[in-house]
Amino acid sequence: MAGIAQEISTASTAPNELKELLGKFIEPGRVLTRPIDRIAFASDASFYRLIPRAVVLAKGTKEIQSLFRFSHQSRIPLTFRTAGTSLSGQAVTDGILVEVARYWKAVSVEAGGKKVRVQPGVIGAHVNRALLPHRAKIGPDPASINACMIGGILSNNSSGMCCGVALNAYHTLDSLTFVLPSGTAIDSADPNANELFREREPRLAEGLFALRREILAHPALLERIRAKYRTKNTTGYSLNAFIDFERPVDIFAHLLIGSEGTLAFLAEAVLNTVPDLPVKYTGLLLFPDLYAACEAIVPLREADAKAVELMDRASLRSVEDQPGIPASIRKLSPAAAGLLVEFQSESESDRQTLESRARAIVGKLKLVEPPLFTHEPAEQALLWKIRAGMYPAVGAVRMSGTTVIIEDVAFPVEHLADAALDLTKLFAKHRYDNAIIFGHAKDGNLHFVMTQSFNDQAAVDQYAGFMEELVKLVVDRYHGALKAEHGTGRNIAPFVETEWGWEAYSIMKRLKQLADPENLLNPGVIINSDPKAYLHHLKPMPAVEPEVDKCIECGYCESKCPSRDLTTTPRRRIVIRREMARLQNETGAGRELLAALEADFPYDVLDTCAVDGLCATACPVAIDTGQLTKRLRGMRHSARAQSFASYLAENFGRVESGVRMALRAGHAIESVFGAGAMIGITRLMRFFAGQAIPLWARDVPSAAHRLPQTQRQNAEAIYFPSCISRVMGRLPGEPDDFTAVQLLVSLGARAGVPVHIPESVAGLCCGVPFSSKGFEPAHALACNRAIERFWEWSGEGGLPIVIDTSPCTYGLLTSRLHLTPMNQGKFDRLRILDSIAFVHGTLLPKLKIRRKSASATLHTVCSVEKMSLGSKLEAVARACSGRVKIPANTGCCGFAGDRGFLLPELTASATRLEAAEAAAENSEGYFSSSRTCEIGMSRATGRIYRSFLHLVEQATRE
Repeated sequence: MAGIAQEISTASTAPNELKELLGKFIEPGRVLTRPIDRIAFASDASFYRLIPRAVVLAKGTKEIQSLFRFSHQSRIPLTFRTAGTSLSGQAVTDGILVEVARYWKAVSVEAGGKKVRVQPGVIGAHVNRALLPHRAKIGPDPASINACMIGGILSNNSSGMCCGVALNAYHTLDSLTFVLPSGTAIDSADPNANELFREREPRLAEGLFALRREILAHPALLERIRAKYRTKNTTGYSLNAFIDFERPVDIFAHLLIGSEGTLAFLAEAVLNTVPDLPVKYTGLLLFPDLYAACEAIVPLREADAKAVELMDRASLRSVEDQPGIPASIRKLSPAAAGLLVEFQSESESDRQTLESRARAIVGKLKLVEPPLFTHEPAEQALLWKIRAGMYPAVGAVRMSGTTVIIEDVAFPVEHLADAALDLTKLFAKHRYDNAIIFGHAKDGNLHFVMTQSFNDQAAVDQYAGFMEELVKLVVDRYHGALKAEHGTGRNIAPFVETEWGWEAYSIMKRLKQLADPENLLNPGVIINSDPKAYLHHLKPMPAVEPEVDKCIECGYCESKCPSRDLTTTPRRRIVIRREMARLQNETGAGRELLAALEADFPYDVLDTCAVDGLCATACPVAIDTGQLTKRLRGMRHSARAQSFASYLAENFGRVESGVRMALRAGHAIESVFGAGAMIGITRLMRFFAGQAIPLWARDVPSAAHRLPQTQRQNAEAIYFPSCISRVMGRLPGEPDDFTAVQLLVSLGARAGVPVHIPESVAGLCCGVPFSSKGFEPAHALACNRAIERFWEWSGEGGLPIVIDTSPCTYGLLTSRLHLTPMNQGKFDRLRILDSIAFVHGTLLPKLKIRRKSASATLHTVCSVEKMSLGSKLEAVARACSGRVKIPANTGCCGFAGDRGFLLPELTASATRLEAAEAAAENSEGYFSSSRTCEIGMSRATGRIYRSFLHLVEQATRE
C-alpha cells in the first residue's frame, strides 16, 4: 500500500485514476467508476443525493481494512451501504461508496433458534425465514423488513411495528464483529475481546472509560440519558451504552448500534431472537377523530396489545382505493382516524382469551364503525398491507417534480393526542396540505409524510421554516425525540445538540473523534457543524414518464430484480432516467455526462432487464418497470422492424418450423464436429449480425416431438401447448421418456378428464415474445389471434383452455387491453387456466397417489408468483413427494424467454444464490412450469429441471 500512497499524492483521483488505484488490491470488476454506475448509486430512499467517486463491491474484512487504509492515504471518505433503504441520507456519499450487500449474505441459526449469526447484506425477512422452523424471529420488525438489510437495521437501531424499545436492535444484540477505521478487527464474543480491544486501541478504550466516568459523575445527565431511552429514540449516538455496560468493548459494540456507519464497519452480528407468536388476532378500529384514537392507545397498551398503529384520515385516504381495502374506510369523515391493533399469543389455547380481551377493551372505545377483527392470516396480511403501504402510496400520487419526506418523531404517550393535533396545525401553517400522520402509537412514535418541491428557493425556505418549528414543537414543547427509529441522518444532524443539550452532544463529538479521528467515515451524518446541512445535496426530481414519476426510490423492488448484481435494478433504472432527463438542457460537462449515460443505457438499462414484472409485486404502488423497458425498447425499433415483427406474428408457423429446423441442424453439426462447433458458429454470426443472434450452448434442447393425437369428442378441456412446448424437446442429459405435452394428455385421460389438442394449434403464439421486445403491434396481433382460436376451440367458452407454460398463461390472462372490442367480449367468457391450477384443482383430486418421491426442489417462475399459484404448485409437489424444498432465494432466473440465449450472463447472475441453495439439496427431482426457465435453472445448478408434470406422473403412474 506504500506505493499506492505515493501514487495518490500526485493523482487527481478522478474516477478512472481511482479505479486503477483501487484495482491494485480489489478486483477491477468490483470497482465501478463509469458514470452510469456512479449515478445509479447516488440515491438512497431519502431526498438527498450525492454522486460517489467510485462504488466498490467489497468482499471480506481484509478488503475493508485495505479500503480504510486507502481512505486515510487519499483523504477520500468512505460510506458503507447495504440495501439503500435509508430514509435520512445515511447511504449516499461524494467519496467512495462501499456496497456490502452482494457478498455479505451469510446467515446461520444457532442455539436451537435462540440466536442467529448474520452478515450485513442479509434481508431482514430472509433472516426470519431461516428462523421460521424454530418459531423465532429477530426483534426489529420495520415496515421495510422485506427490503432492508441487517447492516441498516443495526446501523439505524431499527425497531418497528411490535418490537417497541425492549426488542430493538440494541437490546437484542448478543455480539458484534467490527472493523475500526484504524483497521483493527474485533469480535466482541471472543473471550479475550476486551483485552485485545484495550491492547490494540488504547486511546479509544481509555477514551470510552473517560466518557463513561464523566456521565456517571453528572446525575442530571445520567438521568436524562435513562429517560431518553425509556422511549424510542435514535437521535445521535446510543449514549445508554455508557451506563448499560462497563467493559470498553461492550460499550463500543453497543455504541455501534444506531451509529449509521460513522464509527466502524459492522462485519457480522449475533442477535438474540424473540418468539414468533403464531396466534394473532388483528383488528381495524375507526374513530371519529384523531384525538379519540389517541385516547384509546393507553387502554389498549394496558390490555397487552402487541401492536397499536395510528393512521389519520389523510393516511387512510392514501390507500382507500387499493384492492381489498374495507369499503367503510371510504365513507369516513375528514376528521376520522384509525388504529390497527394486534393481540398475540404463543398458544392456540389462548385464542379465545385474546378475543375476550379485545372485546372487553374495544367495547369501551368511541368507534364510528363496528371493529373489524380477524383470525384469518390472509385478512390480517391485508390489514397490515394498509399500514405498510401508506408512505409509498403518498409518494406515488404526488405532483411531478416533488419529492417525498418522511420523518419519525416520538412524544410521551400521555401527550400524544395533543402533539398529533399540534403537528397537523404545523402542516396547515406551512401549507403542507397533503401531509399524513401514522405510526407506532403504542410507543408514542409518529411518522409523518409530506411531499415537497426543492425546485426553487421559495420551496427550500418553506421546508426550512417548517423544520425550525418542528424542532421547537418536539423538543421544547413536548420533550420528545426528533428521531424515533429511522436514524439521525443528514436531515436531523444539525439538531442533535438542540435535542440533547451541549453536554451530551459534546460526548458524542468526542466519541466520533476517538473512533474516526480523520472524520473520513460517513462524514456529515449524525455529527455535522453546519446548521443548514439538512438543506444541502437535495435530490432533483424532474418529470419523466408515469412509472418514473410515481417512484419514490424506496428500493423495495431491488431484491426481486434478476439483473441486480449484473447491471441495474428498477430503482437504479429510474434514477438513471431521471438524471438523463435533468441533463437534457445542460451544456459542457452536463452534455458529456449525458453522452456517457446514453452510451451505456441500452445494455445496462434495457437489454439486461428481464421484464418479468416481479418488481411490481414488491413495489408498494405496483410500478412495473418492465412495462417501461418494453416501451423504451419499442422506441428503438424502426417502422420496418415493427412491420417485420407483425409479419412474423401473422406467420408464426414458419417461425416454429424454422426454430425446430435450426435445433435439428445445430445438434447434427454438434454430433459431427463436436460440442464447441455450434458455439463458435453462433459467436461468429453474432460478431457480424449483432446481439439479436442467440448464442448456442451445450444445454440447448433438441427439437420437440410431434404432438400426441387427441379427440375433441368427450374432451373436458382444450389443451393449448405453448410454442415453447411445440418447439423445444429434451434437454441434454434428460431422460428420454415422455414430454410434458404427452404427460398432460395422459394425466387427463387417467383422471377421467380428457383434454383435446386442436389440429390448428401450430403457428399460434401468446404474443409474449413480441411484447417483451417492444413489438407491441405484433403482440396485439398474436394475442388477438390466440383469443379468436380459443373461442372457436372451446365452443364459445364452453370448455376451459389449459396452457402448459406459465409465462404464456400469464401473458394471455393479462392481454385484455390489447384485444379488439369484439375479442374482449370473447375473452371475458373464456376460462384460461395454467396447468398448475388445472392439475391442482381438477386432475389431482381424481388421481390416486401410488408412490411418493423422496424429495423435490421447486423453482416457482415469475408468472407463477404473479398469478398467486405458488401455493398450488407447492401443494401438488407435497402430494407427490415426501419433502419439498423451495429455496429461500428463489426468484426470476433471468432466462426471460430467449434472453438466456442472448445474454447468458444475466441468467448466471440472477440464479447465483438460488442455484447454490438448490444444488446443495441433492433432491430426487427438480421441477418448474416453464421450459425456458427449466433450461436456465439446469444450466445454473447442473441438475436437470423438468416440468412438474413429471413429478405428478411418477406419483400416479400404475
